[in-house]
Amino acid sequence: MSDFLTIQNATRRFGGLVAVDDVTTRVDHGQLVGLIGPNGAGKTTLFNLISGFTPLSSGDVHFKGTRLNGMKPNRIARLGIGRTFQNLRVFPNMTVFDNVSVGAFGTHPQSALDALRSGSKRAETISERVWQALERTELAYVATDLAANLSYGKRKYLEIARALAMQPDFLILDEPAAGLNDSETLELANFIRSLHADGLTIMLVEHDMGLVMSVCERIVVLASGKKIADADPDTVRADPAVLEAYLGTDE
Repeated sequence: MSDFLTIQNATRRFGGLVAVDDVTTRVDHGQLVGLIGPNGAGKTTLFNLISGFTPLSSGDVHFKGTRLNGMKPNRIARLGIGRTFQNLRVFPNMTVFDNVSVGAFGTHPQSALDALRSGSKRAETISERVWQALERTELAYVATDLAANLSYGKRKYLEIARALAMQPDFLILDEPAAGLNDSETLELANFIRSLHADGLTIMLVEHDMGLVMSVCERIVVLASGKKIADADPDTVRADPAVLEAYLGTDE
């Protein structure tokens, strides 16, 4: 399905700064695509354009045939796009279960309060989504713990669990390995592969090149807001423009 996610001439300006500059790319259904580039390249801004947290200055984003331009993040989430954030957005004084329920409620056609008031069936559906996400991320055993008591690594999985509770067709992961040690990163790589093997389409921003090169089947490279490469990992690894802009010429 070539029109799963299409980004056409996407541009975002912040005053005189062009953070994303006329970027055109796509993600096909079932793919695991990496998005890399140096700091300030526009990677997170592009994620924000897809998920509705930042409006486009010009260009178009379509998801499964629906134009996303101008849509609020909650509407985009209901279409099937879930995401994590570079800076963890965990509620430390809420339980793990309640943190994940925010994701499930976020895609529910009613507010959280209305859903709970309207009867046990809706609340039961949301609870099932939460437990499924907790079990998938192996956090069910700490469901009643405060998020503040989780290790940093577990908070990363909590963020992913909240996105999975939305039951997305497309998952956006914004630097999930940031701050993790080598063994945690390896464990995360295996987890991302397993999500992909389950049929989830994923786009991943990550500075850990070993992780990106090992899990992604295609990699898009940004530099100064522009797309400079879009190919398989081996091709990207050998691209002189990528080596100069991101990986370093010594590579």
